[in-house]
This record gives sequence, structure tokens and C-alpha cells, in this order.
Amino acid sequence: MKIRPIKNEKDYQEALKKLEKVFDAKPDTPEGDMAEILSLLIENYENQHYPIDPPDPIEAIKIRMEEMNMKQKDLVGIIGAKSKVSEVLNRKRKLTVDMIRKLTKSLNLSASLLINEYKLAG
Repeated sequence: MKIRPIKNEKDYQEALKKLEKVFDAKPDTPEGDMAEILSLLIENYENQHYPIDPPDPIEAIKIRMEEMNMKQKDLVGIIGAKSKVSEVLNRKRKLTVDMIRKLTKSLNLSASLLINEYKLAG
């Protein structure tokens, strides 16, 4: 099996088929090395041609809350009073630097994600 750069969709589909054949190969074997190289080539092609934008800060908070089985009331004290939490999650109020610091620690979210721009409702 020959490995080539992925330059177009046809090459990409061929690389996926090749990877399927060697996917379960043991590490440090010729097949394992091929699987690793193909994975890197495929990942690079996908990052260039199918980029996934990070979620906006409010979506990221909601996703993390769901992952941690948290309710809106669990953010009281982190974001502020119940009304402030509601306003932030409903996009009626922007996150402040203090809120971002607390959310970074409490929800283990990246500050660089939380400082991204997002639109307020209305």
C-alpha cells in the first residue's frame, strides 16, 4: 500500500479506505505506522477543508453545564445572582472579565473561548 499526500476529495476518500484496512494494526508495526501516517494526513486535510468553528461562549457554557449535569441555578454565585445568570444564558447581558475568570475555574473552560464575541438577543 502506497501513501501519497491528500490533494483532493478523491485522494481523501482513498486515504479513508486505506486507513480502514490498517486501523486496528498494532503500534510499532509497518501497518501501525501506516495507520498513524494516514491518520495525520487525513486530519490535516479535514482541518483545512472541513474546519469546525468553536462554539460561541454561551453555547460552550451550556454544553459544559450539560456535561456536568448542572442547572442554571448552579451558576448563581459564579456568574452572580439568579437574574444575572438568566440574562447571560439568554444573551441579554455580556460576560464580564470577572465572570469569565470564575467560569474558567468552575467549568474548566478556556478563557480564550469565553472571550470570543457573540451576539446579544434582540
